[in-house]
Amino acid sequence: MEFLPKSMGTRPRLACEVRAEGVVAARAEDALAVLSAVSRTPLAEGVAIPRLRVSDTAGAAESIATAPNGFGAAGREVLVAAVRKALEAVCLRSREVTLVVPDAAVRVLLLDFDALPAKPAEALPVVRFRLKKLLPFDADDAAVSYQVMASSKGSLQVLAVAMPREVLAECESVVREAGFEPGAVLPSTLAALAGLADGDRPTLVVNAGQEGVTTAIVKGGVLLLHRTVDLGADLQADLAAGLPAPEAAAKENQAEPTNEVAQAVSVAAAYFEDTLQMAPAVVLAAGTLGSDALTVLLDEAYVGPLAVREMVDRQMLGAGADSVGTPAGIPLGWLAGVRGALAN
Repeated sequence: MEFLPKSMGTRPRLACEVRAEGVVAARAEDALAVLSAVSRTPLAEGVAIPRLRVSDTAGAAESIATAPNGFGAAGREVLVAAVRKALEAVCLRSREVTLVVPDAAVRVLLLDFDALPAKPAEALPVVRFRLKKLLPFDADDAAVSYQVMASSKGSLQVLAVAMPREVLAECESVVREAGFEPGAVLPSTLAALAGLADGDRPTLVVNAGQEGVTTAIVKGGVLLLHRTVDLGADLQADLAAGLPAPEAAAKENQAEPTNEVAQAVSVAAAYFEDTLQMAPAVVLAAGTLGSDALTVLLDEAYVGPLAVREMVDRQMLGAGADSVGTPAGIPLGWLAGVRGALAN
């Protein structure tokens, strides 16, 4: 279960994830991805992070470089400083980093092909051509990666990831201005999924935070579902405050999800059952929302019964990360992306 080809063999032993809530960085000494050092730097509310924003013009896309509250270039300076602080706390000698970006900065698609050329240099243009009608930005100018998920006679299932060049350049420039070099770039949920142990047991993963929620289903190392939903401003405020969203008006004798996170999980759980003919045994929480808060949201919305646990557990932490998961430390959910990015 690789989830996108490695650009330069083994990915760097440093990883950094940028989210609306803050920047987290980690170091691992080998591909087992036992985290030997971790660091977190919070971001003030309103600091914009690089992401995709589609304009009203067909095929056009632009990145967000300034904060929505208008403090302009200062927002970028704050972000660069946060990345530098988080990485400086965990790095030793190497300055090369695997950068984990928000799911909202990319488009992730699952495509079916009858066949693809065996050589990546010949297959990539075929994948790019298929993306032309599926992306809200120019596929010819986008950074595109792909991975064959499964194959059978006359059929290929392919994972494709596309990112506007200007958004990628912005993400990479933040890292460089912080004094480091981006050796690989991965979207948040695919990075987290790379940390799962290979096996046939199907798994439902929920990566939720202030700005969005992504649900994903993996079975036997094959990605079956990847769905990202941007959250509304009201729900963002509720999550930031650690509170469940207000309940919607109840319908007589009918329980419905009362917030967008619960709705996204409900849709994914239904897809899980329809596709695999079984209910998910557990939901793995991979985002900054955390398993406890996610459990509250699902219980409030009557979604379930679903057991929720953290995707990262304490066995994945070394002695240098012993405060993680404690009240004074970094919540475990923050580490799913960087831990998966280091598992290669």
